[in-house]
Amino acid sequence: MKNLIELEDFYYNEQGLIVFTAGYHVSRGYCCGNGCTHCPFEYINVPESKQTEYLSLISHGKENN
Repeated sequence: MKNLIELEDFYYNEQGLIVFTAGYHVSRGYCCGNGCTHCPFEYINVPESKQTEYLSLISHGKENN
C-alpha cells in the first residue's frame, strides 16, 4: 500500500474522521461497499437499499455523510 497524502488521498472531516477522496478511490480501483462519501463507482457494491439512498443524495447535489 502506498503512503497516503493528506488532501490528495484523504482529509479529516468536522468530526475528525478520515474521508477518502475520489482520487484515492479511483487509484484503488473498486467500490468497497461501505458507502463512501466520494465513491466514484456509483456505490455498485453497496446493498441495494442504501445504494438507492446514496444515489438519490448525489442527484440532489448532496453528499453521503
